[in-house]
Amino acid sequence: MITDSEFIRGLPKAELHLHIEGSLEPEQMFEFARRNRVSLPFRTVEEVRAAYAFSNLQDFLDIYYQGAAVLQTEQDFHDLAMAYFRRVAADGCRHVELFFDPQTHTDRGLPFSVAVEGLLSGMAEAKASLGITSKLILCFLRHLDEDAAFATLKAAEPWLSRIVGVGLDSSELGHPPSKFAKVYREARARGLNLVAHAGEEGPPEYVWEALDVLGVDRIDHGNRSLEDAGLVERLAKSGMTLTVCPLSNLRLCVVDDLKVHPLKRMLGLGLKATVNSDDPAYFGGYLAENWIQTSAAVGLTRSELVTLAKNSFTGSFLTPAEVAPHLAAIDAFAKGAV
Repeated sequence: MITDSEFIRGLPKAELHLHIEGSLEPEQMFEFARRNRVSLPFRTVEEVRAAYAFSNLQDFLDIYYQGAAVLQTEQDFHDLAMAYFRRVAADGCRHVELFFDPQTHTDRGLPFSVAVEGLLSGMAEAKASLGITSKLILCFLRHLDEDAAFATLKAAEPWLSRIVGVGLDSSELGHPPSKFAKVYREARARGLNLVAHAGEEGPPEYVWEALDVLGVDRIDHGNRSLEDAGLVERLAKSGMTLTVCPLSNLRLCVVDDLKVHPLKRMLGLGLKATVNSDDPAYFGGYLAENWIQTSAAVGLTRSELVTLAKNSFTGSFLTPAEVAPHLAAIDAFAKGAV
C-alpha cells in the first residue's frame, strides 16, 4: 500500500483559492527586481524569509504589496504563473481557479493589460505543456472603496470573456461584504461568477452578508462559520463550497495549531470544504503540502481525502461535462491505491 503522502500527491485535485501574486518566491522576487531595476528593502533571500513571520492578516498584506512591486511586465506575470503551475503539476493538480489583484498593479501605474495578458499567456502554456486547465478570477481589494472596484470592472471589459468571476480579498476586518453590494450586482449582470473572502478574520455575519447581500457562488475561507449553528446548517444544506487554506490559517494565527484546524470538523458537519494554498510562497507550502500536513495533523481518512478531491472539482466553475472525467479519475486512482 502506498503511503498517505504518496496517496495525496497522486490524487487528482483542483485548487480554487490561490492568489497568483502570493506565489512569488523570494528568489523570484530578487530575479524580477534585477530584471526590472527595482530596489528592494532586503539584501538577501534569507532576509525576505525572515520577514515572513506574521501575527495577523495585515502583517502579511504589508509585505505582500511590497513584493508585488517587482512585477512590471507581461513576461513577469507569465513567468510567475508558469513557476506556480510547474509546482502544482507535481502535486497532482489538474485544474486551478486563480485570483489576481489588478488594483495592486494599476494603482502603481501598470496598465490593466500587463497583468491579465501575462497571466492568460501563462495559463495557455500550462494547458499546452502540463495539461493543467485554469480559470481567472479578478479580485477587488476590499480596503479600497466601491468606486475603485467599479473602475476596475470597467477596465476589465475587454477581457471579461476570459475572466470567469470576481472575488473580494485584502483586509477583511472593517470591510464587510455589503460594502461591495452594487459592484457585485453589476458583475452578476455581466455573467460573472461571484466569490468572496469571508469568515477568515471577519465574523460569521460577514459570511451571511456574502451569501445574502452579494449572492456569492462560493465562500473563500469561511472558518468562522462554525461559530453559528444556523449558518453551518444553511451552508451544508445548500452545498456551498468553502475554499479552506490550512497553512495560511496557521501562519496568520487564525488557528494556533494545525491539530485544532476545523477541516475535519467541517467535513463531519456536512460542509463542502476544499483544501487550498492561498499564498503559498508566504505561508510555507503549495497545494499538496497543505493536504499532507493537515491530514497528518487532524487525522483525515482516505475516504475524507477522496471527498475533498471531489469537492475541489464539483465546487469549481467547470461544467458538469468537464468535471465528470476528473471524478472518474479520482475513483480510479483511489481504487488502484488500495
